[in-house]
Amino acid sequence: MLTRSGKARIFGAALLLATGAAVGLGGTANAIPPGIPDADTAATELADLTVAPAGSMDGYDRDLFPHWSTVEGACNTREAVLERDGDDVEVGEDCQPTSGTWTSPYDGDTWDAPADVDIDHMVPLAAAWRSGAADWTTDERETFANDLTSPQLWAVTDNVNQSKGDKTPDEWQPPLESNHCQYASAYTHVKYTYDLTVTEAEQAALEDMLATC
Repeated sequence: MLTRSGKARIFGAALLLATGAAVGLGGTANAIPPGIPDADTAATELADLTVAPAGSMDGYDRDLFPHWSTVEGACNTREAVLERDGDDVEVGEDCQPTSGTWTSPYDGDTWDAPADVDIDHMVPLAAAWRSGAADWTTDERETFANDLTSPQLWAVTDNVNQSKGDKTPDEWQPPLESNHCQYASAYTHVKYTYDLTVTEAEQAALEDMLATC
């Protein structure tokens, strides 16, 4: 198994994800993704990241990060996040939400139609490719793209997610400034967990965002 500074990485979670053991559906309403560190821990993790120029996009394709994977029964990762992050969510036999509301932490807006909600990869797939994921196996990239055990997946307003695209924090930050502390803490933790590099500009932006905590 791949390791980070002698610690086991979470790529082994792929088997748990495939069997549905990585997440319990029907969890607490309006939950947030797990594993967000406090600001001091995030700052320590940020200081431990390798600073390097962004890598090439040569060979990149979103299909190299398969998603959304089956979690349990008819439910895939997207549907699991919608159920986890919403309020009063009810789902049909196909696991699609039939009712509920979702408040996007990036802009504070609330939606009652799942079509208005995107599942954001906190560290974008293309950004991960440029910072180390190009060297992973497809199975490892699938685990990353469907990771329910870290703060990698977020239910957010669709057009806000589209404006983010594959931008890193030096290029894009949530419009709701009160979310910057949480965003930087989660982003840093995902990069730390997966041993991904940061650029100098990315590191500086994360430090500025963590200073708002």
